[in-house]
Amino acid sequence: MLRNYLFSFIFFSGIIIISVIFLPGLLLPKKIVLFGGKIMGYWAGFCVKIILSTEIEVKGKENIIKDRKFFIAASHQSMFETFYLQTIFDSPIFILKKELLKIPVFGWYLKKIGSISIQRNQVTKKNLSFFDNIKDIFQHSKRPLVIFPQGTRVNPFERPPFKKGTARIYEELKISCQPVAINSGYVWPKDNIKKTNKKITLSILPPINYGLDKENFLKNLENLIYFELDKIN
Repeated sequence: MLRNYLFSFIFFSGIIIISVIFLPGLLLPKKIVLFGGKIMGYWAGFCVKIILSTEIEVKGKENIIKDRKFFIAASHQSMFETFYLQTIFDSPIFILKKELLKIPVFGWYLKKIGSISIQRNQVTKKNLSFFDNIKDIFQHSKRPLVIFPQGTRVNPFERPPFKKGTARIYEELKISCQPVAINSGYVWPKDNIKKTNKKITLSILPPINYGLDKENFLKNLENLIYFELDKIN
C-alpha cells in the first residue's frame, strides 16, 4: 500500500512539473506541446519500471503501419496506455471524454494537441457531427487516431463487446486499423490500487486493411484483441 501511495505521489508530481515546464508551449507551435506529451509517456514508463518493479514489453513493432494513414484501436484497462502510447506512435490524436477538457491546465494541453472529445452516452448535436469532424481532421493531418473500442477502462478479465463507433470510423475514413492489445490492468487497474513485480505487455497486431464491411471488421477486431489478451494475460 505504501508503494501505491509513493507511486501516485511521484508520478503525478512529475506530470505537474512537466506540465508547468511546457506551459509556455500553449502559445507556441503544437509540436512543442506534443513533445511534452511524449516526455509524459516516458515518465509513466519510468515510474512503472522503477517504483512498481514492473517490466514493460512492446511486441510487434514490425507491424506498425508506416506508408499510409491509419487509426489505432487499443484495449483499455488503465491510465497507463493514454500516456505510454505516445512513446510508440508518432503524436497520436486521442478520442476522449469531454469532461477531461475541463481539467485546468491538463485540459488546455489536450485542446492544444488536437484531442477529439465526445460526450459519452448522450445524443447531442455535437456528437452527431463527430464523424464529420474526424474526417476533416484526418484530411489535414498525418497523425494516427487512437480510439479505445471498449468505450472506457475495464478490468483485465472483462470482455465487453466493442462499440459500434469504431466500425463507423473505419467505414468513414476508409483507412487501415492498427489493433493493439494491452494488459496494463494487472499493474495499474482502474480502482487505482497498483500492483508490483509484474509485466505489462503491449502487443501491436498486424493491421486490418480497409475493405471489410462494418460488422465483419468489428467482429474481426474484437476477436483479434481479445485472443491476444488471453495469450499475454
